[in-house]
Amino acid sequence: MTDFAARRMMMVDTQVRPADVTKFPIIDAMLSVPREQFVPRDQVEAAYVSENIRIAPHRVVLEPRTLGKLLDAINVKNSDLVLDIGIGYGYSSAVIASMAEAVIAVEEDASLATEAQTLLSEHGADNVLVHTGPLTDGAAQHGPYDAIIVQGSVEELPQVLIDQLKEGGRIGCVFMEGALGVVRIGYKIDGKMSWRHAFNASAPVLPGFEKETTFAL
Repeated sequence: MTDFAARRMMMVDTQVRPADVTKFPIIDAMLSVPREQFVPRDQVEAAYVSENIRIAPHRVVLEPRTLGKLLDAINVKNSDLVLDIGIGYGYSSAVIASMAEAVIAVEEDASLATEAQTLLSEHGADNVLVHTGPLTDGAAQHGPYDAIIVQGSVEELPQVLIDQLKEGGRIGCVFMEGALGVVRIGYKIDGKMSWRHAFNASAPVLPGFEKETTFAL
């Protein structure tokens, strides 16, 4: 029988801590959330590898290092209302739930959203609300949010999501620029976004978050 608790410890010790993620709430959450329960059934044995886990076309569970560093950079507080975009089976929301006051978890695939709600309830993450709808729309009716986190990469961030961020709030996501990806944290100051480089990472561009191509005649 696989000792997933030991794999979880090894994941934190070999992937997360060496990436300069030292905040106790993140380490504690990643040690306590059973990642193997939040991945496709045929990927359970790969749950703790140091790479993104594919769950659907252009959709992944972010590798532990990327998620840990993203949460570290965005600095989730226990008073925060967090919008988590593209949750898949809900792993990221389960991790964030132990650090934030509440999480609104957006998933556009209805069957995935139902599965995530079940898994989150089984895990006892009662402060997570799963919202089924387009990822690009967010969940304005539950906002505005202290923090918005995107579980995948973007080429362009829809203005509708920025509009759901509180003044002084922050957004964290991977921006893909060709083959290279960089995580940036954006801060909303006087209604405008100010972006700062956090670290390099890579993930598929989420459907709907591609940059619109313009054709010049």
